[in-house]
Amino acid sequence: MKSLLKSTFASPIALVFNLLLAYAIFFIARLTYFLVNYSYFIDGLSISSLWLWVRGSLLFDTTAILYTHILYIVMMLLPLWRKETPIYHKVCKWVFMVVNALSLAINLADSVYFPFTLRRTTTSVFREFDNENNLAGILFHNAVTHWYLILIFIIVLWLANKLYVMPRTDHRSYASLRQRLVYAAQLFLCLAVAAVLTVAGCRGGLQSGVRPITISNANQYVERPTDCALVLNTPFALIRTIGKSDFAVPDYFLSLAAASEVYNPVQWMVYKEPSPASGVRLPNKKNIVILIVESFGREYIGGFNRDFFDGKYKGYTPNVDKLIDKSLVYRFSYCNGRKSIDGMPSILCGIPRFGEPFILTPASMNDYTGMPGLLSKWGYQTAFFHGANRGSMGFLAFANKIGFQKYYGRQDYSEDPRFGGDKDFDGNWGIWDEPFLQYYCTKMGEMKQPFMTALFTVSSHDPFVVPEKYKNVYKEEHLPIQKCIRYTDMAIGKFFESASKQPWFKNTIFVLTSDHTNQSDHEQYMTDIGGFCSPIIIYDPSEEIKPGRIDGVAQQIDIMPTLFYHIGYNAGPYLSFGKDLLHTPAEETWAVNYLNGIYQYVKYGYVLQWDGKQTKAIYRVTDALMKQNLLGHVPEQAKMEQELKAIIYQYMYRMVHDKMHPTIKNPEFK
Repeated sequence: MKSLLKSTFASPIALVFNLLLAYAIFFIARLTYFLVNYSYFIDGLSISSLWLWVRGSLLFDTTAILYTHILYIVMMLLPLWRKETPIYHKVCKWVFMVVNALSLAINLADSVYFPFTLRRTTTSVFREFDNENNLAGILFHNAVTHWYLILIFIIVLWLANKLYVMPRTDHRSYASLRQRLVYAAQLFLCLAVAAVLTVAGCRGGLQSGVRPITISNANQYVERPTDCALVLNTPFALIRTIGKSDFAVPDYFLSLAAASEVYNPVQWMVYKEPSPASGVRLPNKKNIVILIVESFGREYIGGFNRDFFDGKYKGYTPNVDKLIDKSLVYRFSYCNGRKSIDGMPSILCGIPRFGEPFILTPASMNDYTGMPGLLSKWGYQTAFFHGANRGSMGFLAFANKIGFQKYYGRQDYSEDPRFGGDKDFDGNWGIWDEPFLQYYCTKMGEMKQPFMTALFTVSSHDPFVVPEKYKNVYKEEHLPIQKCIRYTDMAIGKFFESASKQPWFKNTIFVLTSDHTNQSDHEQYMTDIGGFCSPIIIYDPSEEIKPGRIDGVAQQIDIMPTLFYHIGYNAGPYLSFGKDLLHTPAEETWAVNYLNGIYQYVKYGYVLQWDGKQTKAIYRVTDALMKQNLLGHVPEQAKMEQELKAIIYQYMYRMVHDKMHPTIKNPEFK
């Protein structure tokens, strides 16, 4: 080895060994990722799946390593004999170390973020948090609580430094012109070969018809969409989503009109002669209050888990359980995204997440509106409440876009002398839920009826802390979030206690849901569809909407058309990808979401998984652990595929062509 490292081919030989070292670093990062999130991946682990995972991970690691090491490869193979000095090769070594330190840090950090998203982090994360000023504190807290990742980082870099192979060449060895020309020719040949191999590695192959691999290609190496995160690596996910187009219209249908024959998201209620005798609803402008509770997954709520755990599971939400007993709920209910910024469009506009978060795509600048904008024009006062700083998560901009007349955040709360001001700031995200929900109730009492409001809570969020006075009341449990869920549930209970004393209470419809789910310690909530299990609770104190549990399917994008139908909204057509739950037969209810390149469609008692071209799997919705793939054995499969294709086509066409704000003049109205 010593003699080889002094030869003309010293740099190419050292390059090969050091790139193998980079593969080892990526392998350690992936193994750590697996162990940190062991409970999410263990169900998909088998001898056959392990081999697929290895093949897939080598493919995506190769692309990431070659992309990130292009400068290093060129520096090592540059056909200039003058570069063969110890100083030059020390510079090459530090380029290598810096690149791999960044790659390792990104991969390790993403292992902590995975339970919140069930996917590898993409470039959308920079847009998602670009308005936050508390990230340093959050990162420090996670570094402290995940100290073992820092230890792994240090050990791996120390080993990389020790194992790095350094050429031992000396430019003075190339004294003659012939020696220099031979050196240049040999290194140029190596550089040419490396260029071809690098292009092949970055693309995923050089075969005819091969397109550069993307995140969605991971699905061919896994049996479950969740496992894509294990096959991928975070540098690859970041690189492949830089400047990429978010939406493309598939060729499922020849036109929007053809797709509309199967599914049409345009909601249009015509009231020519509204009267009880005709069966047409008269406008009933009741107040609407929507509580979007941070990370409030169905898993934590005892009232949604009476079918599981032999009926012994109490959950962490006694107050919400009481609310469920007098509300309309559905046996299967889902969120349409996995991030906070997915919840807003889904709940308030009926727009699910397909691909990247809708708010972060160019389509968010299209002409569209939502519940607050439409109701504002129909005589409602509207306001959005979020206890964080103005601009946090981009909610202020989005609230303005969809027509909220007022926005109340941390600064507004602090300026109100009736409340505790910044003493109630949690030090991380915003005002604690208990006082901010009371502020919310008070401000609604100052609004003219009818009003429509929405509130987004903050306390059940990483770094998962509760107010000092409750630390001995809500103690640490199995998962860090569980004590926060108990605290927020208490705050919700106090909110309804205060609201029930208000003159507007009986004339109000309340909807409680979550933005997404979060940490899990039960298997059925760690599956591909289990990670989307959110509550949809519709509470009408007047009981015009009858309480009870429907054996059907509900989702966030159903909230807008359900409420609009009940209040008799008759101001023209609007777009929502959901359906009216109150007048859709239980067997026709459905839900859709998107995970790692896979669309999941829940209907007819099944969960269908579609990769954009074909069905990958289909399970009974009651198969909570998604163990039995019934692909090809379900009579409804073809019908489900056609319906899902129509939903996807409508979504993509309207996003790409800015057809999200329907009017009576549009061709879909005949």
